[in-house]
Amino acid sequence: MLLSGRTKIYNIQRNLTYTLFLERLFAHFLLFILGILLLGKVSYNVFFNSDIYWLSFYLFFFIFLAKSLIYFGIKYIRSLGINHRNIMFLDENSSTEVLKNILKERKDYGYKIFEYQKAGLHAGDLVDFWKSNGIHTLFIPVENTYDDREEREIFRLAEANKVHISLIPSITQNSFFLYDMGYIQTQPVLNQAKYPLDSYYNFLLKRAFDIIFSVIILVGICSWLFPIIAILIKSCSKGPVFFIQERYGFHEEVFRCIKFRTMVINDESTVKTTSENDSRITRIGKILRKTSLDEMPQFLNVLKGEMSVVGPRPHMLVVDDYYKPKIGRYSLRSMVSPGITGLAQVNGLRGDAGDMKVEMNKRVLADAFYVRNWSFVLDLVIILKTILLILTGDKNAK
Repeated sequence: MLLSGRTKIYNIQRNLTYTLFLERLFAHFLLFILGILLLGKVSYNVFFNSDIYWLSFYLFFFIFLAKSLIYFGIKYIRSLGINHRNIMFLDENSSTEVLKNILKERKDYGYKIFEYQKAGLHAGDLVDFWKSNGIHTLFIPVENTYDDREEREIFRLAEANKVHISLIPSITQNSFFLYDMGYIQTQPVLNQAKYPLDSYYNFLLKRAFDIIFSVIILVGICSWLFPIIAILIKSCSKGPVFFIQERYGFHEEVFRCIKFRTMVINDESTVKTTSENDSRITRIGKILRKTSLDEMPQFLNVLKGEMSVVGPRPHMLVVDDYYKPKIGRYSLRSMVSPGITGLAQVNGLRGDAGDMKVEMNKRVLADAFYVRNWSFVLDLVIILKTILLILTGDKNAK
């Protein structure tokens, strides 16, 4: 019960993703086992024998299944429009576009968007709209067209009518990611943000795991899989087995990223991204991309310290150079080593489909979230979800 208060496994928020939900479950289980282990070391009670550990595993699988059913049950109910929350946007711009896109796609979050069509700020019309539609939350971009008087009036009306206000920071600015709220007695202050992997202990933990995991994969799987893939690549087209491309790494240092070659030899590989049904992709290349097996040689990059098992995916140099000046928090991705897999990829944020401006913003926000909220358990969950994607095939892979 005390652990659940710390890990929040009973707090299923509307926007809680299954990745973060699993992180809480695994963290809860690891802390529970650690507590049992420590109690067993200092106690001679017969209760703390080997059976208690098996009981812990049984409890974990029971809780995992039960909580997962509850999680998906609540999500399903909300996707049907039950237990929804009525929201609206005021003064929409590029900052609200990404959030609105997410809420429209994720019906399971349980948000119903009401469009306010009237121009200008009219207090009576706004309050009538809130009351007639039962508005719970009002989203306003931080950078809006209202003057100070109009902003104060909106906040006053919202407070009087019990409407929650959520501010949306600008996509093009990264100041909200540079500072954390703190207090000196009761005075709020903004302190420069410290990221989890700035801690040397966390950095060593992640690096040690990268080395151990990479050695296991390279020896246990790649030692026999690489020759098979190499033969298949050679049989499909002429050219080298590996495709090596320069990409930005930690602190934007350029490194040579290793992949299995999935395309015929062409002059556009460093300047043109992959498109739907790209004619350059070979038959075996389509399979390698669909299962992400083309990324396997990057475990060599991990051993060299150029990449990590989990982290923001490294993009082509031209892609980074194009988006860096357009998205303010884009460079935050380079605060950690790039990864073979990442939070964005396991949540379907990959590929060039759809509105690229919106999709890239969503991918960068996912990477920024990972940098700010890294944990060892989160890495484990991302790896598990990646394995499932490899086994089932990623529909967003091209």
